Amino acid sequence: MSQKRQPEESSGGVGGGMGPPVPAESGAGSSSPPHRRGEPKRQRVPALREVITEVMRKSSIEKLFTAIEPLIRRVVKEEIESAFANHATMMARTVMDVVPSSSKNFQLQFMTKLSLPIFTGSKIEGESSLSITIALVDTVTREVVASGDESLMKVEIVVLEGDFEGGEGDDWTAQEFNNNIIRAREGKRPLLSGDIFVGLIKGIGAVGELSFTDNSSWTRSRKFRLGAKTEDGSYNGVRVREAKSESFVVKDHRGELYKKHHPPILDDEVWRLEKIGKEGAFHKRLNREKIVTVKEFLTLLHLDAPRLRKILGSGMSTKMWEVTVEHSKTCILPDKVHLYYPDSLSKTAVVFNVVGEVRGLISEKFVCADDLREKEKAEAYAAVKQAYENWKNVFTCDNETLLANPSQLLDVRTTSLHENDYDQFPTQVSTDGFGLSQSSIPSPDIFSIDPSSALDPCPLETAENNENQYHITDSGQVLKFFGL
Repeated sequence: MSQKRQPEESSGGVGGGMGPPVPAESGAGSSSPPHRRGEPKRQRVPALREVITEVMRKSSIEKLFTAIEPLIRRVVKEEIESAFANHATMMARTVMDVVPSSSKNFQLQFMTKLSLPIFTGSKIEGESSLSITIALVDTVTREVVASGDESLMKVEIVVLEGDFEGGEGDDWTAQEFNNNIIRAREGKRPLLSGDIFVGLIKGIGAVGELSFTDNSSWTRSRKFRLGAKTEDGSYNGVRVREAKSESFVVKDHRGELYKKHHPPILDDEVWRLEKIGKEGAFHKRLNREKIVTVKEFLTLLHLDAPRLRKILGSGMSTKMWEVTVEHSKTCILPDKVHLYYPDSLSKTAVVFNVVGEVRGLISEKFVCADDLREKEKAEAYAAVKQAYENWKNVFTCDNETLLANPSQLLDVRTTSLHENDYDQFPTQVSTDGFGLSQSSIPSPDIFSIDPSSALDPCPLETAENNENQYHITDSGQVLKFFGL
């Protein structure tokens, strides 16, 4: 009987031998059950370590959110409130600009700049030693409010932070102003001592005796400002904007001993000038040459500037020299001038001020120094140097007389005008080559002196330094000055 032949297995044993079927393996050594076609793949189950790590991460993030959430809420709230407040302020200002209200009608102003520097214990003054003046101004007309009850209001003087600017347009509210008022340090006296209240009369008031009790070094800007305000920033319901001065430094009173004067005065010691320190090298050099006062410094500056520069030496740089000279030229001079005729037959007199600066020539009329040619200026300065050696022949008049009646001055050499007790120049010229020595004898005043007069066509501001050399006169005589 024949047997039915079995089909051969494609993956049977080697050489086509028969054997049981061997299932396909997904991978060598794999223990996972075989994937059957048509069945879905199983997802890989995460390891325990990964599960624990993920749980801890989520827990940490939740804790972080819980911790910072109040902070975020607070910051957001503050920013929103600040934005709303700024918006409200801008809206209010915009409305006031479009529709002016009575709250911006008046403003206090300091009318005088402060004299600097300021020291503790010293009176606070304006420039040129003037009183500090405060005025109530109408913000629309910019005129002083000279009538009405508000023109008689009382104003309080306060101290402000030096960096208080007042915002855009130099404007501020009463609250912003009050927030910048500086109070005294703990355990210290009030910052201001004296008359802190000023009563206005016709809209203007002058600050009385007032001084600082503490310096400004401990404040955030290291500077102060003066402020002026009404009691609550208004008057009878009308807004009165406060005044503030420029910022300034207040120094300890011990520094006042070395304070420079602005402007200096003729009788000041020479170390009061900028760049010349008290008992310093420049001060000692000048004193050795008998240049003790500002007047003597200015006189030598005008009559022999190169020699003065040589006295100070190379230790004073060009920049320092310029600063010292410019400061000396701010000195306020008396309202009188001197006249000198170089010889008895001359019809032309040289006119110079109390520090030897040529102001012009006078013959039939007065000719201002600015209108003289360089040669004429040189001859004029030579004549001034001669006048210092012949002071008994020098005459003095006020500026008004010089301008109004120059022809009268042609007769100053009459006998009557020589009958006076002044036969010496009050500031004797030394013969040691440099300096001057001051005497107590005043200058002879031939004509009336009116301090209120002014020499308008030829103002008394000191002219530029003239470094002219010595010249020979028509008579051939070499003029000697300071021992030359």
